[in-house]
Amino acid sequence: MLEHGGRLRIAAAKYGIALEDWLDLSTAINPRPWPVPALAPDAWHRLPEDNDGLEDAAMAYYCTGQVLAVAGSQAAIQSLPELIPGRVVTIPAPTYAEHPHAWRGRILRRVAADPDCIDACIDSTDVLVLVNPNNPSGTHYPRTRLLDWHRRLAARGGWLVIDEAFIDPDPSESLAACAGNPGLVILRSAGKFFGLAGARVGFVLAPEALRAALGARLGPWTVSGPARAVVQAALRDRAWHDSTRRRLQADGERLASLLHHAGFDDVRGPALFKWFEHPAARAIAHQLAGHGILVRHFDAPASLRFGLPPDEHGWQRLADTLQSTAIKELRR
Repeated sequence: MLEHGGRLRIAAAKYGIALEDWLDLSTAINPRPWPVPALAPDAWHRLPEDNDGLEDAAMAYYCTGQVLAVAGSQAAIQSLPELIPGRVVTIPAPTYAEHPHAWRGRILRRVAADPDCIDACIDSTDVLVLVNPNNPSGTHYPRTRLLDWHRRLAARGGWLVIDEAFIDPDPSESLAACAGNPGLVILRSAGKFFGLAGARVGFVLAPEALRAALGARLGPWTVSGPARAVVQAALRDRAWHDSTRRRLQADGERLASLLHHAGFDDVRGPALFKWFEHPAARAIAHQLAGHGILVRHFDAPASLRFGLPPDEHGWQRLADTLQSTAIKELRR
């Protein structure tokens, strides 16, 4: 099992701090999720059905009819390598670690998460797998370049797999509307923007044949009835989408400013998180954890990812802790 953010119980035991006393910034999940209402009893009592409206809501939200609901995009990440051919798989680094882990066994080419580096190897690649915006580096790949890469790959029977887990706060560069074209797979998640990570709902936007094969492999009832009901309602709540996008953009800018003010350079990332490299990343994460603040630490490259605090108390607590003497010493 690879390491992920959100392992709060492990941190609580390690540092001797009660669960309720932590500020968890490690997951980059919207800290103010879509407000889940009470569910009808049938959501719990009946077996899930595909014609309950979830797919229709997803088609309207993603502007495509090429939709398959899955139990979180992680389910698709693990299964797609068994359904997509190709010897040479190119994956930028650093990126979400589950992607290269899933494609192990192929000729795996790791390149810098930089558009020019990727462009240079497109014509010798069978499958390009990337996250847009990238997690954790925040690298953003323009839509025009993604379309060019897809065209060049598809012309040789290749595939472009794009994980758009963090694109919802600013979906203008999404390729969702292009779903269904040969050789294009797009993964979307209800966990990040909607803050419904516990529901374990994601969507695969892909050609019909691949969706059918993936659906057959995953089997029936892959998404629970309660999760289907909640996510369907969340996808239809346009007013919440609009207000949340405005809030997340403002909070993302606030987080970047706070980290700059604390003395950290080259802070970048989408609205839901900010990331920066620092040689003392591990020690800084340890100091923050000692104050009950959990962030995501990466070894290669040595770096930290911060999610958004949920409220003013959290913002002030983070600001005060970043100004502590121990962290000031480490950041020099």
